[in-house]
Amino acid sequence: MVLEGPGGKVAGVEVKASAVVSASDFAGLHALAEAAGKKFARGILLYDGDAAVPFGERMIAAPVGALWEPV
Repeated sequence: MVLEGPGGKVAGVEVKASAVVSASDFAGLHALAEAAGKKFARGILLYDGDAAVPFGERMIAAPVGALWEPV
């Protein structure tokens, strides 16, 4: 999913059905970042794990269950 916010900022959200993610799982989000250039804000990969894990600048893997957790 590609989201566009005020000022044209772009974020990408991808969902994986795996409990383990690796750098290669971010290929699509990296392609989006390259295409969007300076407008790219963040890439988020939702997965079936239980910890949020940074994967470089502006990229993070987050548990899909975090969508339902209280803030």
